[in-house]
Amino acid sequence: MRKILLILMLSFCVSAFTQELNCNVVINAEQTGNPNLPVFKTLEKQIREFVNNTKWTNKEFTNKERIECSIYINITEYASDVFNGTIQVQSSRPVYGSSYTTPVHNLNDKDFSFRYLEFQNMVYNPNQFESNLISVLAFHVYMVIGIDADTFSLKGGDTYFNQAQVILNYSQGENTKGWKLSDGTQNRYALIDNMLSPTFEDYRTVMYNYHRNGLDLMSQDQKEAKSNIADAIISLEKMNRVRPNSYILRTFFDAKADEIQDIFSAGPNVEITKLVSALGNIAPMYSSQWRNIKY
Repeated sequence: MRKILLILMLSFCVSAFTQELNCNVVINAEQTGNPNLPVFKTLEKQIREFVNNTKWTNKEFTNKERIECSIYINITEYASDVFNGTIQVQSSRPVYGSSYTTPVHNLNDKDFSFRYLEFQNMVYNPNQFESNLISVLAFHVYMVIGIDADTFSLKGGDTYFNQAQVILNYSQGENTKGWKLSDGTQNRYALIDNMLSPTFEDYRTVMYNYHRNGLDLMSQDQKEAKSNIADAIISLEKMNRVRPNSYILRTFFDAKADEIQDIFSAGPNVEITKLVSALGNIAPMYSSQWRNIKY
């Protein structure tokens, strides 16, 4: 009987705690002209297993706590073992007291090139460059985990953003784009630089207030929740005046524009004159959504 109980307890421990991500991975190779090559399916399967089965943090995640995310890789060129394309990373998190999941992160990384031989081992080393494929995937994983943590506790993502910075630093010595200041203003360098810069410190406070004091309050007090969300968004205007058109704000509204429109187009009325004005100043590219917000 003791042995049976021990086996059951061990089985429970194994099933109760799991890795951090529940990530769907899709590779599209239509633009290569040979989308049905087995190497693309093998790569897709290996990336899915790598991202979902690697232990990325020291925290214990239950199955219900796993972060829902997706990675969509569009291969535009392929020759021998060299791949070129883009990688889009999205994540979401549940909202307290509801069945709704809110989009948290939506980023399209256009500088994605790597070497890969079919069935090669994919192993992450936190302190050493292994390949650009591993570095890019690990960098985006830590961004997803860090941003998710920021929505639950104020600046809760520090540890994960710092690891993303480590990956950036040891990957800069390689001859691949996206890791350096000279590579442009919308890349991995810009993303982590914005996230850790004191100039954008308010952004992370907004992420916390928008989610914990806003969306998570919806099931208890919709009017107060909406007011808190509006205040959080309005507070981004000051940051935008200092650094207009920043990459980090672009990623925020890429994830949140439709949701913001929906929140302020239904439910109890709140004062939104300042909100609509702020949205127009901060994210004019989404003006069509802002026009649908009801006064």
